[in-house]
Formats: sequence, structure tokens, C-alpha cells
Amino acid sequence: MTRRITVRTRRQGLHEITGEVYGVVREAGVRDGLCTVMVQHTSASLLIQENADPSARRDLETWLSRLVAENDPLYTHTTEGSDDMPSHIKAALTATTLSIPIVDGRLGLGTWQGIYLWEHRHHGSSRNCLVHVIP
Repeated sequence: MTRRITVRTRRQGLHEITGEVYGVVREAGVRDGLCTVMVQHTSASLLIQENADPSARRDLETWLSRLVAENDPLYTHTTEGSDDMPSHIKAALTATTLSIPIVDGRLGLGTWQGIYLWEHRHHGSSRNCLVHVIP
């Protein structure tokens, strides 16, 4: 079973989508299998990360923004603004697809793990993710 979920982001950063993904798993009714999630964009990515302490997410966002700086004079792909090329680089360095085991009808995530869409553009957008569940 495959479902498209749309995530509306208002800003750059990590946006938790664990509940939406789990909703697709629940709808599929699969007890044991595999869930894959793919973001259908080149300026956003996916991540499994701590969902308890927001400082971990803030530190990740700050670190990646420092690693991939805006306004680098070597960038030529700048038509859509100073965050355009950095957003593509950030997506290339992170993941656009995740695979999560389904165990006893639930996502096989650890206690403090959540699934996040990582918006790399400043202004945010509507982002589509495909969630595919197989037994």
C-alpha cells in the first residue's frame, strides 16, 4: 500500500511526521513488514532523530547551516535566493528515503526516536512524502 502525505512547513528546520507515517501503517494493517518513506523534493530531506529534547534538533539545524553556508561565491544555482543551492546540498548530505521495520503493527523506532521532514528552505512549503508499506 502506498499513500502520499503532505507536510506543510512554515520555516526551515525539522518537522516531526511520525504520527502521519504511523497512520499509514495502521491503515495498512500490516503486523510485520517494512515501511519506506520518500520525500519527493530536492530541497528537503528525511531524518530519524531524538524526539524528546528539542535542543538536539536545534543543534542539528545550527550545525548543518554552519556546514553548508549561504551566499558562497562558488554557487551558480541562485535563482530562487540565497538558500536555494544550500538546500540542495543539505538534501544531498542527508537522506531522502527512510526504511523502518514494522513490528507487531508498530513502527520499529526506539524509545526517543521520531521521523522528521527536514525543510531546508527558509520560507517553507508544502512537501509531499510517499509512504509505502509492505508485509
